[in-house]
Amino acid sequence: QVQLVESGGGLVQAGGSLRLSCAASGRTFSTYTMAWFRQAPGKERGFVAAISWSGDITYYAGPVKGRFTISRDNAKNTVYLQMNSLKPEDTAVYYCAGRRNYSKFFNDYDFWGQGTQVTVSS
Repeated sequence: QVQLVESGGGLVQAGGSLRLSCAASGRTFSTYTMAWFRQAPGKERGFVAAISWSGDITYYAGPVKGRFTISRDNAKNTVYLQMNSLKPEDTAVYYCAGRRNYSKFFNDYDFWGQGTQVTVSS
C-alpha cells in the first residue's frame, strides 16, 4: 500500500501562486496514475488534475486548465501541483490520490493523503 503526505498549502492573495507536493512511500509509486482533488466546505470532492505513471499524459478540470500544472518525479516519489493565478474559488482542502488507471471520479481512487488547506483571499 502507498501512503501519501501532502504539503505546501497556505494562505495566498488572489492572483498569487502556490506549489503543492505529495510525497509517497512505497516502491510502486511509479506504476500509479496520480491525481489531485479538492473539497470546499459543503461541496463534494472534485477532480482537479491527474498525471499518468510515466508523466507524459496529463488531465485537467476545466476551471483550472491553463492555471494549474501537475507534474511528478518518480525518482523522488513525489507529485506536484503548481497553482498560478489563484482565485478565491480555488479555496479548498487539496488531496492527492492514486490508482492504476486514470479516472476523474474520487470514488475510484485507492489511496489518499490527509489533505492540505489552500485559502485564497480576495
